[in-house]
Amino acid sequence: MSGHFERLGEDDLRSLALALRTGRLSPPYGVAAARRFIPGPEAEDVATTLQGLAGEGFLPGQLARMLELLAADRASRPHPGDLIELVWTGPEAGGVANRDTGVVVRELFGEAKSTVMISGYRIYQGHAIFRSLAEHMDRDTDLKVRMYLDVHRQDGDSSAESAIIARFAGWFADQVWPGRRLPEVYYDPRSLQSEPGQRSSLHAKCVVIDSERSLVSSANFTEAAQLRNLEVGVLIHSPDFAERLTHHFESLATSGLLRPIPLNGR
Repeated sequence: MSGHFERLGEDDLRSLALALRTGRLSPPYGVAAARRFIPGPEAEDVATTLQGLAGEGFLPGQLARMLELLAADRASRPHPGDLIELVWTGPEAGGVANRDTGVVVRELFGEAKSTVMISGYRIYQGHAIFRSLAEHMDRDTDLKVRMYLDVHRQDGDSSAESAIIARFAGWFADQVWPGRRLPEVYYDPRSLQSEPGQRSSLHAKCVVIDSERSLVSSANFTEAAQLRNLEVGVLIHSPDFAERLTHHFESLATSGLLRPIPLNGR
């Protein structure tokens, strides 16, 4: 029944509470009386709810306290606009405020304090894209970077899984990562199945910084995706979401569903 109150704004809740405390709103709670404090169609539902609660024995002071607590809870919740930002690559329409994918990624890499988790499907010109993160990692030896990347078997390639992984490791160290310290890198072994119909792709594209902020995007880690393509993503300022996202990948790694790629240290 109190769900009707949850549709009211903080100001309306406080207005009702004050009216109940001062006696300007008292039982029996009619629609006309409620409209003095709650304009619009919500007044009827509010009056019905108040009258129902009064029938259960709630006094005006108790109802006022309940409404004050609801208003305080409403005030303490962050606004959705403070939690989620739209991140965009490509042309923008006038009057729409977005943040650029490449800018956001560089900011996240530069502001990391303890951990960076990256999941990506395709990488191209990695030296340029990961340069700031690699330099940060070389400066701060406590910074831990873990990457979950797509390693796929080309059509017609009958090489052993170990050979494909070895080639990928060499390519990653030589052409992707520009720093001295190398991150941890994991892959999905299902992508290397011999039968094409049994293969999967590690297609997730996201960045999690310090288990606090998460970027989930359609953009690959390529120069085109970061700067030119039409890509869209969201930057989420939520430790709870970041921890859940990180935990999911870590659980897959712990269970062996995602496997580490041996990289030669520099």
